[in-house]
Amino acid sequence: MNKIGFNTLVWSAVVSDELFPIVDRLKEIGYDGVECLIGSPDEKAYKRFGAYALNIGLETSAVFVVGKEENPVNPSAEIRAKGLERIKWAIDRAYDMQSKILCGPFHSGHSVFAQHAPQDQEYGWSGEVLHAAGVYAAQAGITLALEALNRFECYLCNTMKQLTKLVNTAAHPNVKAMYDTHHANIEEKNNRDAIKTVAPILAHVHISENDRGTPGDGHVQWEETFSTLAEIKYEGWLTIEAFSRNDPDFANAINVWREYSKPWDIATNGLVFIKQQCMAQSR
Repeated sequence: MNKIGFNTLVWSAVVSDELFPIVDRLKEIGYDGVECLIGSPDEKAYKRFGAYALNIGLETSAVFVVGKEENPVNPSAEIRAKGLERIKWAIDRAYDMQSKILCGPFHSGHSVFAQHAPQDQEYGWSGEVLHAAGVYAAQAGITLALEALNRFECYLCNTMKQLTKLVNTAAHPNVKAMYDTHHANIEEKNNRDAIKTVAPILAHVHISENDRGTPGDGHVQWEETFSTLAEIKYEGWLTIEAFSRNDPDFANAINVWREYSKPWDIATNGLVFIKQQCMAQSR
């Protein structure tokens, strides 16, 4: 049976005690878990957050990105090494939060582009970094769930076919894949085929509408998505990832220029929607 989570990015990109009232309400609404972005520098805050969530009965997962100066596909071995160290730092913070999943597009620098299509050498560079990160993550009992992004945010992995190639290149049991419905809505020709392609290595799913608002309010092909997840017997997290302008610095960094839905409307209505979809597939 799938667990349902909610990502706090719709309120803040910073892990801090200010999120405690939010996770309280997420628990009251009926969520099983909460997901946070790893990036803010207060290392002790991650332990406090993880302990608080656990105390009220919520599990945690984490999402993470790397930038230009720590890009695992940079031709510079020094920069790739910095990328590995940054990923290890994120694994440590996920461990502090008592998370078992660290997801995200940290296979390459977010919004860092080359003037060419992705090359085998780049998959090789990223695979080396991710294999080493997988070794480190295994010691913490954490699975790395890599994310393919749309073409406007990433060039290395846009589709499940590309992501599968990368995960196979990394060749470590703790390096797996995630599926994000927002990015798939842009890049995949057929959701069913995409999910079946990634099924053997699928470890995490983001439920995200085409406009990043409330799941079910847009045009993502939800019936096809949920029916295929049921068909492959996916039993991992279904975590809502939506955005707003509540954290202006984060919103500006990912080109969020308007409000899509009110955060608590997304949380409340999104949970109802996911449960309805899962129930429909169980009949």
